[in-house]
Amino acid sequence: MKEAVLYEKLDDGKVRCNVCTHRCVIRDKARGLCRVRENRDGTLYALNYGKTAARGIDPIEKKPLYEFMPRTLSYSFSTVGCNMRCPWCQNHALAFAEEVRGYDITPETHVKTALAHGCESIAYTYSEPTIFIEYALDTMREAHLHGLKNVFVTNGTMTPEALDLILPYLDAVNVDVKAHDDDTYRRFCGTGIEQVYDTIRRMKAAGVHTEVTTLVIPGVNDSEKALTVIVKDIIDAAGTDVVWHISRFFPAYRMKDKLPTDIKTLEKARDIGREHGIRSIYLGNV
Repeated sequence: MKEAVLYEKLDDGKVRCNVCTHRCVIRDKARGLCRVRENRDGTLYALNYGKTAARGIDPIEKKPLYEFMPRTLSYSFSTVGCNMRCPWCQNHALAFAEEVRGYDITPETHVKTALAHGCESIAYTYSEPTIFIEYALDTMREAHLHGLKNVFVTNGTMTPEALDLILPYLDAVNVDVKAHDDDTYRRFCGTGIEQVYDTIRRMKAAGVHTEVTTLVIPGVNDSEKALTVIVKDIIDAAGTDVVWHISRFFPAYRMKDKLPTDIKTLEKARDIGREHGIRSIYLGNV
């Protein structure tokens, strides 16, 4: 547990968390939407600091990052918690855990372990890294001191203030673009779409290597109209030199009643992306 960054004290013992775009106002003894940030007597604490709930060593292509340090290994870790509630979540056991659990592992130990296994980067992934920003940031600083690159795999709903904290240490990112319009984002994810594209724009402008992933879900974002809007908006935010991953949906969590995405739908999405000039497109989960 550690005092949180980026919060402000309000009246009546409440605080406002300014890490993600929900900017939760949290009363005393309560937690934010992410369930890992708690107000204790007017001080906001990150309960998940130092609590690693998952870690592993992966090819960097698994993040997925296909055009950043290809054929290298990335040490990956996360805590529990998330600031979205996507009904198709592949990592819901981590994202929506009722208790803050995990192994006590210091940032220094993460870095030492990554170096010992020949990794060239550390990825903050599996759950949303924005909600363990304190833990990630300390690890990112230590990683750069030892020549390791830092990678975020994120839903993109961090505040500009949070982005300012991590940008000096962030080398590459994969951002999920989950839907084509604000209504669909709010219905399924509980947040707005423009916040995601603002993050992509700022990361690109800062020189961070940026790749984007869209999970194509039947009945949610798989129509030709929806895919065309996504392509145009990605290009508007990141240019045609962006790397776009089109990922196949498989039934999970609260969407176990849906069928896997038809491969032809993924190919249609790829064709739309190519027609609009995106230079690098990859199909995933096929």
